[in-house]
Amino acid sequence: MALKRILSGMRPTGKLHLGNLHGALQNWVDLQNDGAYECFYFVADWHALTSDYAETGEIADNIIDMVIDWLSAGLDPARSTLFIQSNIKEHAELFLLLTMITPLPWLERNPTYKEMKAELTSKDLSNLGFLGYPVLQAADIIMYKAYGVPVGVDQLPHIELTREIARRFNFLYQEIFPAPEPLMTKIPKLLGIDGRKMSKSYENSIYMSDTGDVLKEKVGAMYTDPQRQRRKDPGRPELCNVFTFHELYTPLEKTSEIAEQCRSAGIGCTDCKKILGAGIQSGMSLIHERQAYYRNHLQEVRDIIADGDTRAAAVARKTMDEVRTAMKISYGL
Repeated sequence: MALKRILSGMRPTGKLHLGNLHGALQNWVDLQNDGAYECFYFVADWHALTSDYAETGEIADNIIDMVIDWLSAGLDPARSTLFIQSNIKEHAELFLLLTMITPLPWLERNPTYKEMKAELTSKDLSNLGFLGYPVLQAADIIMYKAYGVPVGVDQLPHIELTREIARRFNFLYQEIFPAPEPLMTKIPKLLGIDGRKMSKSYENSIYMSDTGDVLKEKVGAMYTDPQRQRRKDPGRPELCNVFTFHELYTPLEKTSEIAEQCRSAGIGCTDCKKILGAGIQSGMSLIHERQAYYRNHLQEVRDIIADGDTRAAAVARKTMDEVRTAMKISYGL
């Protein structure tokens, strides 16, 4: 039976944190290991420019760091194609052609566009690239004729717009592109150490690379149940972000014990965090070992990227030949 192709990407805007690991990256690894999918995962460096166009100096290092984290989490270049968006110039060509057929109101009604403009008030996002990034995203996806895209519920509008663009192209020219299906992922609600969404911009993240004293300090600073002010106060683990992490990094039997002790004030938040810190250190140990290996073998990482670029480019060239023929712009002059 033919494998179903899936595609997803991440922007290289900084270190990956545990929210990225459990919210997306671990799902990528699971899909790769499922055996039913042909996986394409890409570094969305052009997408990083839509909001960080004035700060490009760190992108190159971020790309390497991110791919190291991907490999360390378990992505296997023998089973997944890992590539850099900007190294496949066909993405830019297909983006340009799709902008010709995408109605402007489709972009202006995008809820994420409005939300990000409201949130990122420190940046001027009144640029065409930011408004049009869903079209570039559509080009990324349909270039590989992806069956599905793993997403959280907040990204559903993006996939629906991609489906609309694919259908419009097929209607105007020729049936080339499948309408990709959203592959819904259950994203654990991992908040940052200050109780807000874990985000690099908030400086509240526990990074995949954090170890030792850095990790202990961050876990020790984590917000807990706001109503538990004193050691003798009973806690509510279901409302505590520390306990959410316990459910990921602490053995089930111990997690149940911690929950019971928290409710009866049998354990204090400080001791609870010490257990969690040790659990995260242990649970991340294999990833940390792989990170150390790849940091000492950067040429291997570059070779993996180059091989992925070659594989992705072969698919992209074939797709663009079909696109130009369908649009009758392959002039042969």
